Amino acid sequence: MSKTKPDLNALSPETRLVAAGRDYAEHGFVNPAVYHGSTVLFPDTHALHDRSQTYVYGRRGTPTSRAVEEAVALVEGGHNAKMAPSGLAAISTALLAFLKAGDHLLMVDTVYNPARQLCDGLLKGLGIETSYYDPLIGRAIASLIRPNTRVVYAESPGSQTMEVQDIPAIAEAAHKAGALLMVDNTWGAGHYFKAFDHGADISIQAATKYLVGHSDAMMGTVTCTRETWEPFKDAYEQMGQFAGPDDMYLTLRGIHTLDVRLERHMKNAVSVAEWLRGRAEVETVLYPALSNAPGHELWKRDFRGATGLFSIVLKPCPEKAVAAFLDRLSLFGMGYSWGGFESLAIPFKPHRTATTWTPEGYGIRFHIGLENMDDLKADLAEGFSALNASS
Repeated sequence: MSKTKPDLNALSPETRLVAAGRDYAEHGFVNPAVYHGSTVLFPDTHALHDRSQTYVYGRRGTPTSRAVEEAVALVEGGHNAKMAPSGLAAISTALLAFLKAGDHLLMVDTVYNPARQLCDGLLKGLGIETSYYDPLIGRAIASLIRPNTRVVYAESPGSQTMEVQDIPAIAEAAHKAGALLMVDNTWGAGHYFKAFDHGADISIQAATKYLVGHSDAMMGTVTCTRETWEPFKDAYEQMGQFAGPDDMYLTLRGIHTLDVRLERHMKNAVSVAEWLRGRAEVETVLYPALSNAPGHELWKRDFRGATGLFSIVLKPCPEKAVAAFLDRLSLFGMGYSWGGFESLAIPFKPHRTATTWTPEGYGIRFHIGLENMDDLKADLAEGFSALNASS
């Protein structure tokens, strides 16, 4: 007598993460196999012509891809999902699936900069107009929606400066005007922010970050509602999108430990952020999980937790002092991306066109990893010593 299979939808989110994708494992193994394949053989001409079998060609899906796609959809709470070879590929595929020449896109001004370059480059060349909007606009976004606005795009919290958007209010305005709402849900990882519960039509992640979680694979995800699934899937296949099997496997592996990793990221980040608040060199800490921080009330209303990414604004100091701070750090690496097990620090100056970034001091974005928090604070203290010596 075989064991009873659990109803994943009836389980808590933490348990779902552990059990996700298990249906595709065989021969008693816990994890599904990694299928490297292009050609799929058909048993006879009838099956060849009507394509009645489950798998027909490598790019159209394998047991590996289906396992991780179902896991991502389960994490996000969506109808179904597809994998792309990077976060930017996920963004571009989702936008191109629903926009055409003559359409208008409303893009949040805090958007991930490569996505801004996509809007101002490729989309513009295709005759798609982009307008940027204040991330804190809320329901007033209705005044910016035109008759040809097809997509409103949100990212909450915003890249670098961490503005939390009122997603339900934006969703209501978009839907009233007949537009779709797409949300970049990378920071919340689908686990701490349920985009579909708050009105999103499509949730996008750079799974390179928290879903993979180990800085060893590039991956993007697009999760859809039932209504947006078929048009997105058709466009995804027409564009020839797919992701490598090894990277998909690493994404599924990361999903299984997502809950415990995010819990540690949050614990460390809150502790380090509170410590930074007490430093004389710091003007402000931009981390919505902290009380009295910008966006805290919206974060508390809509999010189940916080992750390890946040920013600070330094009090005005010379550029050489900022360089001395960063160069002194030994535990904080200096590199783009985030979401892995390691801590990172990177300086930034925001690119804005619809809003103005007014702080005079330099911004530094931190990703707080899984190291001991006291070790991280000691490393930062060394950095501040170097900063002060160079000021």
